[in-house]
Amino acid sequence: MPKAPLWPTLIATAVVTGVAKLLARPRPGIGIGLPLFIPPLISVGLALLLAPNDSAPVAYICGTMGTLIGADLLNFRSFRKLGAQILSIGGAGVFDGIFLVGIAAVLLA
Repeated sequence: MPKAPLWPTLIATAVVTGVAKLLARPRPGIGIGLPLFIPPLISVGLALLLAPNDSAPVAYICGTMGTLIGADLLNFRSFRKLGAQILSIGGAGVFDGIFLVGIAAVLLA
């Protein structure tokens, strides 16, 4: 069972978090919008660069956690402005990016 190296995973997660925060846009009636292919491309690129021998787990961890932290948790204050009655972390637009991160990580394995 492969384990992800700590420092490359933390660095990659921080970068994906920053990129997701910069690109995430609150959209009334929809939620948080994020370009679909950015999280998978960034996470796979960073994983290959920082941990070539363990790229699949690093890509999965940094892609999913970075997207959730950057797009959802760091935009938590924006949820009130969206007028939604229910708060769902990792919903629609962000979920698509997270799903594609998982597919990309499987392709690296």
